[in-house]
Amino acid sequence: MSKPLPLLVSSPASNQALNAEEAVELAAAFKALGDPVRLRLLSLIAAHEGGEACVCDISGAFELTGPTISHHLKVLRTAGLVTSERRGTWVYYRARPEVIGQLADVLVPLGTPLASTCAPDESELPA
Repeated sequence: MSKPLPLLVSSPASNQALNAEEAVELAAAFKALGDPVRLRLLSLIAAHEGGEACVCDISGAFELTGPTISHHLKVLRTAGLVTSERRGTWVYYRARPEVIGQLADVLVPLGTPLASTCAPDESELPA
């Protein structure tokens, strides 16, 4: 079993600004995702069958060495975005949807209709 991971101890309430502690916690996760390799690794893990992936399943998608992939996975694990479990010689990673959901809530607070934030209503377009 993997070591206990840092948890985001609080979740921003919808339609309320983050407090200082929440901002620090969430910034670490956003910072971890600021690297294209880590963002892609998280995406590959989350999209993999069963929601988990072995290092052997995802490392072939990159032209990086094993130690570099391991470093990026450690950053994701330390940020609390993935969990890991050793099974024999392989380590399996699983995305943490509750943490990813907290990040999404900061970007699009609960109850915010996406259509109104992305595109004007057809009635607002010039004829």
